[in-house]
Amino acid sequence: MTELAAISDFGRMITYIREFLGINGLWDVFRIIIDVGIISYVLYKLMFVLKDSRAYQVIKGIVLILVLSFVAEQLRLTTVSYLIKAFISVLPFLLLLLFQPELRRWLEGLGHSKVTNIFSSSSSSVDADTMISEIVHAAVAMSEQKVGALIVIEQKTSLGEIIRTGTVVDAKVSAQLLRLIFVPNTPLHDGAVIIRNNKVHAAACYLPLTDNTHLDKDLGTRHRAGIGVTENTDCISIIVSEETGKISFARAGQLTRPVSAEKLRKLLKDALTEDAGKKNRRTPSFFRKERKHER
Repeated sequence: MTELAAISDFGRMITYIREFLGINGLWDVFRIIIDVGIISYVLYKLMFVLKDSRAYQVIKGIVLILVLSFVAEQLRLTTVSYLIKAFISVLPFLLLLLFQPELRRWLEGLGHSKVTNIFSSSSSSVDADTMISEIVHAAVAMSEQKVGALIVIEQKTSLGEIIRTGTVVDAKVSAQLLRLIFVPNTPLHDGAVIIRNNKVHAAACYLPLTDNTHLDKDLGTRHRAGIGVTENTDCISIIVSEETGKISFARAGQLTRPVSAEKLRKLLKDALTEDAGKKNRRTPSFFRKERKHER
């Protein structure tokens, strides 16, 4: 009897779930799967875009407030609960004011972006070719003056942990800004510049050093850091030697040097465009290690 009752309860539960979800056939099952899949994908892309941003920190704060509200309700803290509820009631308006610029940019992007790029963290307002030109001009100028520099360009893999070790700049990429950051004996010159979404996102960032024991012994810390950051991520780095002034390019743990201005421009363009990405998979010789490495 007990088993029959359990089976009967289970059957009633299944019936209730089917009625609640409106499942009347196989298509309804697929419809629910598609519905949940779309929502899950959208939430995942939103969290990916918001990660390491100001909005991500605000969301964490909102979650903490909701937890405090629940605890206050359970402990019957009347005054605390009332104040938290009053704050939550005006929270949507505060968020609209706080993120008004981001919301405006996102809504404007809906009008001229492809569907696949709606939730992309890339900025379409800055031309990648212009960014590459600015980086090349800065690297050549610092090479001529023998000013050491380390520039890292973030791609799909987030460098949030590294960015947190430095100072947020959040400025348009320009040769003047890059040269100014790496002026010796200035607060931001020691460390790496991280470029995210075609903008100088942070400076004075500390990078992990490579563990590759097969590199030339005369490679300095700057080169080993530039190689190390590319070993576990898909980013690329440009290194200017302080001692020789030579320019190096690192990707996927491989160092190419010395590189001229034109070769650096080509390597950057190949790495930062989709067509070049396909080309690089066919011709991996761009990422080979040169015979001679210098500090």
